[in-house]
Amino acid sequence: MAMEFADKIRRLPSYPVAGGYGESGPLARLASNESPFPPLPGVVEAAARAIAGANRYPDPSSGALRTALAERHGIAPARIALGNGSCDILLAVGEALLEPGAELVYAWPSFSIYPHLAAASGARAIEVPVDGAHRHDLAAMRAEITVATRLVIVCNPNNPTSTALPFPEIAAFVADVPRHVAVVLDEAYCEFNLEQDPEESVELLRRHQNLMLLRTFSKVHGLAALRVGYGLCGSDELPRAVDQVRQPFFCNAGAQAAAVEALKHGDEVTRRVEANLAERLPLESGLRALGLEPAESQANFVWFDVAMGEDAEEVEADVVAGLAERGVLVRAGAALGRPGALRVTVGTEDENERLLAGLREIL
Repeated sequence: MAMEFADKIRRLPSYPVAGGYGESGPLARLASNESPFPPLPGVVEAAARAIAGANRYPDPSSGALRTALAERHGIAPARIALGNGSCDILLAVGEALLEPGAELVYAWPSFSIYPHLAAASGARAIEVPVDGAHRHDLAAMRAEITVATRLVIVCNPNNPTSTALPFPEIAAFVADVPRHVAVVLDEAYCEFNLEQDPEESVELLRRHQNLMLLRTFSKVHGLAALRVGYGLCGSDELPRAVDQVRQPFFCNAGAQAAAVEALKHGDEVTRRVEANLAERLPLESGLRALGLEPAESQANFVWFDVAMGEDAEEVEADVVAGLAERGVLVRAGAALGRPGALRVTVGTEDENERLLAGLREIL
């Protein structure tokens, strides 16, 4: 007799991970929105010191990191959720809030982990299409909120479309969401958003107890391999519930120490954002020269169609495969909600030139 699994195993989609992790050689890894810059030496040293004591469990309260984040953003440590990357926090939020009969609202295409929340809990997912400019349609999302809605997620800047909404629109939407609905403003790429200071949205927490700002050290800080994310919350209610549904010791000692040290280097964050912009602009110009029109990016990646119509997914697959043969790894849009599109991380000047040269040959 075969083993019997829970119904949610049949519902849960597979997360579309990028390939190439086992490959060696001079690959242009432009598929996962990672930073092309390694962690700062001081950050590596801090992690190494923590790992030297790896025979002991990490601080289960992540006290030093909570304190550092609280001082940075001016909120109480008890109102900060920490996790093994921002995905860990998202999944815990879903487990804490959702159940059969409840509803979850988010835009689509958006971050690929969002469908997991409803599938794991048995809640109903309502996916609201992005508009013609690949941006969230907040009015349409608001219209979908009912008494059954428990959670609304807004990804700003949005992954995978790279677009961002102006802060006044975000603030007005959050103010209009009923108090019984938790709002997660997913800001994994907020440091790259040139239209908004990352601290601007923190002010919303003083007015909205149902709000969480979700952020990560994986992107601009270059700590993707260590997996540490955090949520800034309008009250201590949601962080407490998030911690309740998870295993203990969810944030390892090396990640905690590295994140604390990374917070001390704000100038380096600014430099990396400037470097990203310096490479993104010529990349976008190069794409337009090939007849490709990227969405208006406020992130460290770009989003554009290589084909439309019935054969879009087939063309996209051929382009992705052709680029991979040339040592350039990108993300296929079909797995992210839009067949025929590509999501490409902004890399170094050499990596971006390899991408453009490959597209020129293939197209």
